[in-house]
Amino acid sequence: MNIIQVVDQNMGGEAGFAEFKTALDQGANTFGLATGSTPVTIYEQLTHSALDFSQKTSINLDEYVGLSPENPQSYHYFMQKHLFDAKPFRESFVPNGLAEDGDAEVKRYDEIIAEHPIDLQLLGLGKNGHIGFNEPGTPFDEGTHRVTLTQSTIDANARFFEDEADVPRYAYSMGIASIMKAKHIVLVAYGEAKADAVAAMIEGPVTEDVPASALQNHDNVTVIVDAAAASKLSTQAQITPFSASVE
Repeated sequence: MNIIQVVDQNMGGEAGFAEFKTALDQGANTFGLATGSTPVTIYEQLTHSALDFSQKTSINLDEYVGLSPENPQSYHYFMQKHLFDAKPFRESFVPNGLAEDGDAEVKRYDEIIAEHPIDLQLLGLGKNGHIGFNEPGTPFDEGTHRVTLTQSTIDANARFFEDEADVPRYAYSMGIASIMKAKHIVLVAYGEAKADAVAAMIEGPVTEDVPASALQNHDNVTVIVDAAAASKLSTQAQITPFSASVE
């Protein structure tokens, strides 16, 4: 893994932007996107840039079950607000949280991913090592699936809702097998609360107990972290400071 250390989340946005720009320059057509607070500074950099995604495709990692695209807490709404309104793609795919047939929805989404191979996949990292909504114990060969969210994930997401009881208990998520098919994976993590997960992902055993550890088996992964998130890595970890500025 290529580990890049940044000073803070704003510099992390610059580092992430650089990965997107390089991918575009190299002819990338399909971008796998993530939601949550971690990628926001990357999307801010993208929306204020001259990069053009109008002929590109985006595929989002996940969506809550039961929320419409118009719901302010849906991931579809999040993407419109933070990226798509300013930087529209030719086509953008997000799981349908209102799908009546869950089995048909996961099959549909797997077909979308197969038809649009992902060139760059952006990921955040859960405190328990989850990527997307692939919680500990998710098989590495899993495709898109309907997930029962763990209490720790529900607790982490509760800050976005007025009442914890309103947090959805289920989601559709791109599977680990689908994530691993991306040509390049960029994972971003900030803060001391993510330090254990970062260390387990990079230096721990490859185990389904830590879903992100599967990335050790991918040949092109960039990890963007701040000092706090990297604080539990061994001294042998090869970490590169990021200092480039965005033009």
